[in-house]
Amino acid sequence: MKVAGQTIVVIGLGESGRAASEFLARRGARVIAMDVKREEEFARRREALEALRTLGVRVVLGAHPPELLRAADAIVLSPGVPPTLAVLDEARRAGVPIFGEVELAARFLRGILIGITGTNGKTTVTAWIGDLLARCGYCAHVGGNIGRALVRVIEEVHDARCFVVAELSSFQLELAETLRPRVAVVTNIAPDHLDRHGSLEAYIAAKRRIFQNQTEEDWAVLNADDPTVRAMAEGTRARVLLFSRQADRMVAEGVERGVFLRGDRLILRWEGQEREVARGADIPLRGAHNVENALAALAATLAGASLAHPGEEPTLLALAEVLPVREALRAFPGVEHRLEWVARIEGVDYYNDSKATNVASTLTALEALEGPIVLILGGRDKGDDFTRLRSLVAEKVVHVLVLGEAREKIRAALEGIAPVTHCATVEEAVRTARQLAPAGGVVLLSPACASFDMFENFEHRGRVFKEAVRRMLCEETPPDGRRSEC
Repeated sequence: MKVAGQTIVVIGLGESGRAASEFLARRGARVIAMDVKREEEFARRREALEALRTLGVRVVLGAHPPELLRAADAIVLSPGVPPTLAVLDEARRAGVPIFGEVELAARFLRGILIGITGTNGKTTVTAWIGDLLARCGYCAHVGGNIGRALVRVIEEVHDARCFVVAELSSFQLELAETLRPRVAVVTNIAPDHLDRHGSLEAYIAAKRRIFQNQTEEDWAVLNADDPTVRAMAEGTRARVLLFSRQADRMVAEGVERGVFLRGDRLILRWEGQEREVARGADIPLRGAHNVENALAALAATLAGASLAHPGEEPTLLALAEVLPVREALRAFPGVEHRLEWVARIEGVDYYNDSKATNVASTLTALEALEGPIVLILGGRDKGDDFTRLRSLVAEKVVHVLVLGEAREKIRAALEGIAPVTHCATVEEAVRTARQLAPAGGVVLLSPACASFDMFENFEHRGRVFKEAVRRMLCEETPPDGRRSEC
């Protein structure tokens, strides 16, 4: 893709938009970066804006001037900017190409792309694949929706044999055109982002775009226990590799290739042969969902590794015999903001699950933990059904603390199931939870909502929660009179 001398508009100045602007400016493009937010709303990112201006980027804030859009050679959208934005219509009629930051990265990509999508678990699976590949001796770079924009990651990749492991959201995939993951992973599908996509069918269609450019030389790693995901096998030309927690069912159905759980054993099944690759005790993260995540990560790692040996492509069974996958699996440290243990104060464990931005993810967290739980919910509603929480809340939760824009909707959904208290801030919720949580209990931040009503992103929300917990930890004076570690 030629960018030198081209006028390219980047819309949205979050991480992806800033990264795309820098990437294009360094390659000689005339970049106009715009955002509807005003200058004063960028107080925390003022240095980032100045860095763009230093690179020669024209920064336009407070509006999306149509005359700049229709005169552009191309427009790059940040994932948070919907492609249905009315101001883009005139540019489309003028024939201006419009694509996303991930598609921009795809056009410059070197290396072997492993793309991970799905509703829940994709961040953990993405990080786990990158960690497994690195511990097995491969060059691996991780990014995308997991935190670092993909255009930043690809600038680090100079060897075509390196892996680029990318978490891909539905927002990123809906504008993908040439993106071709050599390994495409789908973890699961549940209702999410319905406020953006309009329907579950449209959301699933966006996820399916991960397969659109795959060929018979590529791999599709699919969750056989999720009917929607398993059905995606019919929509890809790639070789299908399933993962499942039900090994005997897979064998009974005649599945010859996959990574499955049988009892406590993680089994690679390959053309009728089986090999144990790990045990349940080798999975360092708690919860049944992390067994599923481990199966997905192992399957994708083996599929990816088979592509890293040009001219020979060993079988997955052969790779499982020579790679230290069991030791690598055991060493994974987990992902920040995903069911992350923070501290124990007066016999109560505090968990940061800020990454839970939908109901399905919060249900997973509740299933993984034992009660009694004080649950902190709320933020910006994405069109989800909070009544789906009622059963597990009734079973495990002693009190619900709600905050943010969705607080009244959540209160109504859980009425009569558990006591519900409104808190103005995360800090207030943490303090209130300390008063409510019984010894031996859990305080869980698992919001089931987006963070943008009060925070920059879910990472910011999680950091605020952890800081509040650690401040309380520092205030605690143990019986021996010595100060707790802070």
